Parts: sequence; C-alpha cells; structure tokens
Amino acid sequence: MNTTFREFLNEEIAKFGTPTWRILESPQGARVCIKGKWKISLCSNNYLGLANHPSLKEAAAHALEEYGAGSAAARSLSGSTQLHEDLEQELADFKGTEAALAFNSGNVTNLGVIPALVRKGDAVFSDAINHGSLIDGCRLSGAEKYIYPHGDMSLLEKLLGDAMHLRNRMIVVDSVFSMDGDTAPLPQIVELAEEYDAIVMVDEAHATGVLGKHGRGALEHFGLEDRVDVIMGTLGKALGSVGGYIAGSIELISYLARTARSFLFTTSLPASSIAAALAGVRKLRDDPELRERLWRNTNFYKGELAQLGFNTMDSKSPIVPILIGDDEVTERFCQRLCEEGLYVTKIGTPYVPEGTSRLRTIVTAAHNEEDLGEAVDILKSVGSELRII
Repeated sequence: MNTTFREFLNEEIAKFGTPTWRILESPQGARVCIKGKWKISLCSNNYLGLANHPSLKEAAAHALEEYGAGSAAARSLSGSTQLHEDLEQELADFKGTEAALAFNSGNVTNLGVIPALVRKGDAVFSDAINHGSLIDGCRLSGAEKYIYPHGDMSLLEKLLGDAMHLRNRMIVVDSVFSMDGDTAPLPQIVELAEEYDAIVMVDEAHATGVLGKHGRGALEHFGLEDRVDVIMGTLGKALGSVGGYIAGSIELISYLARTARSFLFTTSLPASSIAAALAGVRKLRDDPELRERLWRNTNFYKGELAQLGFNTMDSKSPIVPILIGDDEVTERFCQRLCEEGLYVTKIGTPYVPEGTSRLRTIVTAAHNEEDLGEAVDILKSVGSELRII
C-alpha cells in the first residue's frame, strides 16, 4: 500500500478509533446472546418484535424455496416477482397512497430519491439533526441547501421566503429523530410548505409501526396523511425485515422508478426479504396488541428512569436516550452495563454535538416488564456506582 495513503488512513482512524461491534449468537429479541451470555437488549430498532417472528420466518423460508437466494439484477433488467408487486400494493394501502416503490434500504432510498426530486436551481430545506441519509441526499442533489436549527419553525419560514426565487422548494425531515427520540413539528412544517409552495418529504423510518392509531406513523398521528407529497419508510425496523420504500402518487412512483439511481442501478432485494416484509406489514395491520404492548413497555420504562433522575431528553417515542454528556464517562457506563447484563449503545461525538454524549436505549414489544425491571435495576446500580445519578 502507498505509504502516504496508509498514513492518511491511520490518521483518520485515530480520530474515531478502530471500529468494533459485538458478535451476536442469537436472533434479535428482548435478550441476545453474546459470547455465550444472555443480555437484555435495549439497542435494536425491532420495535414490534417481528425480526424473529414465526410468521416472517415462515414467509421468508417459503419464498427462498420458491424463488431462490438472490434476484440477480435490478427489476428493470431481469424482472420482478409477484411478491415485490404485492408488497408495494400492501404498503400503498397501509399508508393510504396510490402507489409505493421498494428500495434496498432506507439509506439508499433517501440517497436516490432526494436527488431525483430536486437539483441545481432548486432549494432543499433540512432540519439540522436529520438522519445522515437525508443530509447526504441533499448534498448529492446539487440543490441550494438551507439548514435550520432543530425544530426552529421561525427560521424555516424565513429561509423559505429567502428561496422564493428558486425553481422548486422541498422540505425533508425525519418524523421521529433517531438520536433524540423526539418528533418533528409536522403540522407547522406542512402549513409552511403550503404557504410557500414547497414539497414535503417525511422520513417515517422510526414512526411506522410506532405512532398513529393504526401504526401508520407520525403523519397519521398528526392527521396529515393527505397533505404530504413524499412518504418514506423502512422495512428493517418495526416491519422486521430489510429495505426501504417511498409511498405517494402514481405519478411520483412512476417517475422515481425511472430516475432514482439507487433503485435503477442495484440488484433488487431477494424474494425472501420481500416476503418477510410483506408478512410484517400484515402482522402490524392485523395485530394492534403489538403497538399497545410497545407503548405499555415504553411508558413503564420511561417512568422508572424518571424516578431515578436520568435525563431522557423529553423523548416522545420508544427511543429513550439517557443523556450523560462526557464521551469517556458514557463509554465507561456502556461497558459496565454490558458486563452486568444490559446491552445498550453509546452515541458520542462526532455523531452528536460535543457534551451531549448519551446512551441510546430502545424499548420494544418483545420486552416484558420483567426484562425492563431488570434493565432499570442494572441502570440504577451502575449509574450510582459511576455517580451519574
């Protein structure tokens, strides 16, 4: 390897450390096995506990037997399967739109869709703490970028006014923010978009299956389903499989199927993953008890943390951050929790601003009160040991 290139790589690695992750010896669930020891897991996006659900595994296994392991090419080149078509129709029906289009992940959905909808001569507006895929999609688009402080509707309105000379305007925003667990002020965003003739794209990745009377997401929760142009979501969180999608008008989906590069230039998801996602949508639709259990668990867990004095950053979702502040203290807290049987994730700089390091804990429907009570006891013990509480 070129010496200069190696030096560059080592300098960059030194900034963030060598990447490490724990090796799981079990499926995702309320508890996972790591190095032969079972630990309570509070760090997956498996909101409804579907990642290891029998109906999803059965659907995936049947599709694997019928269609094989891979799809071999993009759908426009080697064809689709009826499962792909069925999933997209099911997603459209669930989201209350005319059509939907499946992508290989939530990340590549945003990377492909935003540049397809805005370009040089247009304007795109983004919340400062939007997911990285939304941020990168805005960068790739070539559109004029306007970043507003998190949730600051006054500045968003000013920026919209400043951009009226540009051809098209689009606001992109997470409905639930993945690191803070709070929700976007979607009613105000939609009102501003209508006033300033802007398109709205809402990323419902962490809201689908979680918010709304029927689990359709934050747009259902706020009563805005018929007022948003571009609805994005994932298949790999509450729905238990892998992939992403866009739901919207027939015209939008037809256009994206011909212009979104991350859809056009990649081998499509295998039928087994599509079948699992389809089973996940149907399970979400047909079993409201899953969402009810998720929120019972969430409210119990948040209430216990509040009594202990942990700062959960006013989370409005099952994403419950525990604010610590210092990176090193947060890392030590995370390690000690794992040693005591609680598997959580540390989120520090550069992923969040300096001084806001936190543990990102996530409650799911797979947990029961015993799991969460034990988790709270471990948090209390280690938090007291490290003088965090």
